[in-house]
Amino acid sequence: MDLMKMFGNIKEVEAKLKEAKENLGNITVEGDAGAGLVKATANGKKQLIKVEIDKSLLNDGDLDMLNDLIVAAANKALSNAEELANEELKKSTQGILPNIPGMNFGG
Repeated sequence: MDLMKMFGNIKEVEAKLKEAKENLGNITVEGDAGAGLVKATANGKKQLIKVEIDKSLLNDGDLDMLNDLIVAAANKALSNAEELANEELKKSTQGILPNIPGMNFGG
């Protein structure tokens, strides 16, 4: 793709990126820890929106382990959300901009 054509598409790219970023709040991903005993859900805007804890962990009494599992599940969900957001934003410019390694539209 030549540079003049690419620069001519900047407005289209901006519009598509804006729309894609707005839609990220509607996309959810999950991360878990402790063989699924703690699950965290995040959206594409990298916001934690839900944490589920299996009741068996509440009876265990090991608060330190529970805290660690919550942090691990949340971090996994947020990492998955970042990956998904990058994929969605990349898709929004597919065919308009060339695939440039290292170019991240996640902001």
